[in-house]
Amino acid sequence: MDLPRGHSVSPNSRQQESGAAILRHRERQRRSSARRQDTAMYPTSLTQLARANPFSAPLFTLQKVEEPQQSLHGQRTRRLAAAAVAEEGVSCDFGSTKYYALCGFGGILSCGITHTAVVPLDLVKCRLQVNPDKYKSIGNGFAVTVREDGVRGLAKGWAPTFIGYSMQGLCKFGFYEVFKILYSDLLGEENTYLWRTSLYLAASASAEFFADIALAPMEAVKVRIQTQPGYANTLRQCVPKMYAEEGLWAFYKGVVPLWMRQIPYTMMKFACFERTVEMLYKYVVPKPRSECSKAEQLVVTFVAGYIAGVFCAIVSHPADSVVSVLNKEKGSTAVQVLKRLGPKGVWKGLFARIIMIGTLTALQWFIYDSVKVYFRLPRPPPPEMPESLKKKLGLTE
Repeated sequence: MDLPRGHSVSPNSRQQESGAAILRHRERQRRSSARRQDTAMYPTSLTQLARANPFSAPLFTLQKVEEPQQSLHGQRTRRLAAAAVAEEGVSCDFGSTKYYALCGFGGILSCGITHTAVVPLDLVKCRLQVNPDKYKSIGNGFAVTVREDGVRGLAKGWAPTFIGYSMQGLCKFGFYEVFKILYSDLLGEENTYLWRTSLYLAASASAEFFADIALAPMEAVKVRIQTQPGYANTLRQCVPKMYAEEGLWAFYKGVVPLWMRQIPYTMMKFACFERTVEMLYKYVVPKPRSECSKAEQLVVTFVAGYIAGVFCAIVSHPADSVVSVLNKEKGSTAVQVLKRLGPKGVWKGLFARIIMIGTLTALQWFIYDSVKVYFRLPRPPPPEMPESLKKKLGLTE
């Protein structure tokens, strides 16, 4: 530094300037260290935003992450913040478009295959409901059907069954996942845990509303083929004949009683299944779900599905009886059919339906969960109480 002539810098001034420089250097080091610490704990602004988000997904709990580290070659090794339910080697993110699409595909397989497999039992059940004077019991129904139509007669209605219930499965399981995540985001993490049964009921009811619209046309065709011998034997014969006689209304006149049957059924199917799985892992299975093999988890899925299926059959059977009679007859309404059947008539064929629906529901959940395992989809474990709620309830220090 140039100084005017006659002036000199004293030793004390030099020491003061040197001390100030050292303090400034230390302050810069302290701020740099604080920034590195913040970066290590909160890797990106997106993660910080997610932590502050009051509507975070209820099945997720963000964890502190070991963040960007320098490798030996000077490149950054990055590990993104992961959900507590994230599993090793999953093929897509939970709640992504691919996740929903594959869940819908799982629904197609689970409902289409299982309902088609039990067509003979379903045929006899429908005939018991609409003509109890001729078909006295399950065994008698099978015997009369084989005597009149041969063994092939037991497969009547398989084509509309496969198509209709495949479409229903696509909407039922696919939209259930969509609505479950949507409603849980609206509720927030803590309320989702506290109101999880209501969440399952609401999500499944919403999904089934759309699923029944997809199912109604083929359900009407199936029942007409199965319950009116001689009317039509195949899908190609039945559809144009129904349309010529009653128009488009023939395929949708049963949608309201279908909602009456299927929405309570599906609400019970999903809510009972979810809570049964939770109870089985909590009270029956001797080890945590994370320590169970995929095969052991699928066994739990099957057992929970069967238990849910029994309750589903009981809840939905009266409406099922109305749908069967309504699709057989022309010009009848649901209220008229209900009055004519009476309190006892609506429960005809219940035992056959319990066997059918129990097995059906167990197989559906087994197939659906197997599809998730095969495609390596995220499979969240049973819900646990969030840490924030535990603190509010005084369950943790």
